[in-house]
Amino acid sequence: MYLIAFPLLLVPFVLYNMVAFLLNLPFGTVLFGLSLPSGESLAVNIGDLLVIIGVLLLYLEILKAARFAAKAVMDHLLAVMLFAAMVIEFVTVHQAATSAFLVLLVLSFVDVISGLSLAIPDAKRNIALETPDQMSAAG
Repeated sequence: MYLIAFPLLLVPFVLYNMVAFLLNLPFGTVLFGLSLPSGESLAVNIGDLLVIIGVLLLYLEILKAARFAAKAVMDHLLAVMLFAAMVIEFVTVHQAATSAFLVLLVLSFVDVISGLSLAIPDAKRNIALETPDQMSAAG
């Protein structure tokens, strides 16, 4: 798998910035509608679609963090850098002050915290403690 050390949540972040800065579209723009069996119609807008993509990619990020321990440090470092960039953009850029971006920011935070939560027990398993007998034999 080639996307091991690639933060997948970068995809909705980049898509958000493309919509906000290149296309200059409001995030309330309806993309499509769904007819529900109850007779109601559900309108899905750009912000909703980005959040759905983000949630699905977060699931893959958590699976990736749980399975590939060899690249976990680089992957986690990139996830922290992405989260920091998103926080900076959220507090400084006018176009990022939307609820869709806030949800993407929370998803990135969950990615960072879940990466830490999965890495700590693995790191504890890798610690080898010496007994006093082993210490006296070595020294």
